[in-house]
Amino acid sequence: MARYATEVALPLWKITEPVNEVVYGTRGFDTFGETFILLAAVVGVIVISRSKERRRTVLLEDVLAREEQAGVAPARSKPSETPEATSAEEEERGAWGESRGSPGVPREPRGPVGTRAAERAAEMTVVVRGGIRAVAPVLAVAGIYLAAWGYSPGGGFPAGAVLTGVILLAYVAYGYRAVSRIVHRNALENLEMLGAAAIIGLEVAGLVLKGSFSANVLPLGQVQTIRSGGLLQAFSASELIEVATGLTLVIFAVLSMGSDWTEEEQDDEHDADGRARGGAGTPGGHR
Repeated sequence: MARYATEVALPLWKITEPVNEVVYGTRGFDTFGETFILLAAVVGVIVISRSKERRRTVLLEDVLAREEQAGVAPARSKPSETPEATSAEEEERGAWGESRGSPGVPREPRGPVGTRAAERAAEMTVVVRGGIRAVAPVLAVAGIYLAAWGYSPGGGFPAGAVLTGVILLAYVAYGYRAVSRIVHRNALENLEMLGAAAIIGLEVAGLVLKGSFSANVLPLGQVQTIRSGGLLQAFSASELIEVATGLTLVIFAVLSMGSDWTEEEQDDEHDADGRARGGAGTPGGHR
């Protein structure tokens, strides 16, 4: 395979990079299948991580669940029977302004300065943000370069991974909310479908016009130019769109995944823990 790719890359495709000839030419059908395996994986992650959809019809199980919740909620909201437990609950809620309905302004910490506490900042330090701001454009250009120049090692698949890495670096530096204003799910989904449709069109066009799947139907440019490669370059560019948008969708689908699918299971676990701890305390396991 390597020897054949070396022999046909220049005369047949006008490129000097045999790797791209193998990936998008000789074994283009394999790359075609791998692309849509990735697409299926992206769809699977999005389906699994989606939020609950509101039902327009009321089912009997919903009615029973509301009745059961109505009976459980008052018991959970029952005030603690001991002054110590009551003061502890008030202190815990008041630490973040929840006891008197204040808008979530934290109180001054009572511990000594330097006490370890949970990290709540959405952004990282100015050093990290400045470094990523300087590196991100360079990495983005490098990713596009991998896919743009057909005579250089690379291609759309690794280039898409590089661009996704740039977005992931921005998320690490600036936080989810800042990046989510730029990364729009609907736009990414449309771009991914556009890339997939372009790949299908290019491959099927070779079958229809030349009688061979993945045959070249585009004009070849001069050697070592951005237009060299014909179908290989178009396939690589479509692959760039497909991989970059797909991986980005997967990452942000996981990051935005809520816990609304597991509320009942978590409630059951809390009830079981409360009953286990309440054996020696107040009735029903209330603190």
